[in-house]
Amino acid sequence: MLAEQICETFNRCFVQSHTKLVGGASEPLYEPGKQEARVYFREDYASSALHEIAHWCIAGADRRLQPDYGYWYRDTRDVKQQRTFETVEVKPQALEWIFSVAAGIDFRVSCDNFDENTLDMSGFSAEVHAAVIAWLDGLPPRAERFIHALVVQTGNQQALISDTYREPPK
Repeated sequence: MLAEQICETFNRCFVQSHTKLVGGASEPLYEPGKQEARVYFREDYASSALHEIAHWCIAGADRRLQPDYGYWYRDTRDVKQQRTFETVEVKPQALEWIFSVAAGIDFRVSCDNFDENTLDMSGFSAEVHAAVIAWLDGLPPRAERFIHALVVQTGNQQALISDTYREPPK
């Protein structure tokens, strides 16, 4: 599935929420709006689109009133900052993995840090894996709606089957 198709699916699925998914950005960004909020993703990367949708699906009403949901990001982090970042990123990346399966595209965990000395990829992957299993027992309503829209479009029924996620992602 291409980023353009993901945009069409999201925008059709959530037209009533006055939120639009837009590609082509140099950096991901969520912009709240009085008439329409916008979720921007990098370039034409389908994985970036799915990741930003995951953040939007999780964000509560208060967070959706703030630019970038009130979060901040740094390109490099020390070990403590990296663990804090991973705590915030586990759930969105887990949803992104489910979205990726539904969309028929590959998923890779991302610690989003240029300092490899602070990374624990296997530990973070295991946390993302555990979060997927937890999500399958009860998805946020917007995420569930989007997954079902993707499944209708692609036919990838395995997205909601726990056996699909037997091992942590790479």
